[in-house]
Amino acid sequence: MTTLKSWACRHPFLLRRSLLIWLSGVAAGLAAMGVGALVVIEGGLFDATASTPHNPIVALATHTAFIRSVQVRAARIQAPARFTPAQMQAGLADYDASCSACHGAPGLSRAYWANAMTPSPPYLSDAARRWRPRELYWIVGQGAKMTAMPAWAESRSDAQLWNLVAFLEAMPLLNPEDYARMRPTTHGASTAGPEKVSGAKPKACTG
Repeated sequence: MTTLKSWACRHPFLLRRSLLIWLSGVAAGLAAMGVGALVVIEGGLFDATASTPHNPIVALATHTAFIRSVQVRAARIQAPARFTPAQMQAGLADYDASCSACHGAPGLSRAYWANAMTPSPPYLSDAARRWRPRELYWIVGQGAKMTAMPAWAESRSDAQLWNLVAFLEAMPLLNPEDYARMRPTTHGASTAGPEKVSGAKPKACTG
């Protein structure tokens, strides 16, 4: 370190020149990326059709960005200490009516048309093992861009969102027989209704 400082003191012009060359290279690289992006966009080179899977690199980049986005934004949400059986049952009814067509359920395949979506909606039987409750709450409430996943906070109360999380937490423990037994006797209508009960937003820790 001392030698480097001594060299810099003796050759300030060379140091400034080296820094200028480095900054010029960075600027040129960013400009090239900008031009390349413009060519792709304006030239219609990006395939936006749902019938064509994402390039593996694009898929990895977007999936990783989604994971980190959820982790950062859900970090301060305070999840309930525990979920009750009533919450889980209410969440199951809502999930069955509004979510199972895309994500399936124990012993229940997702709708055939869901296979034609890009990205394909994941099965959620192990979602509770991959996400914390607060992260599930954020995903359910806020949805995901460039997918068909809606922001359910626009049509669900805070309590209803946590009910869905309660069911997702319990789903890995349910077998097909359990799910079939607990499903509502009537289907096709969301238990949430057309309007959300309250406009509550995710709760953040204040401590």
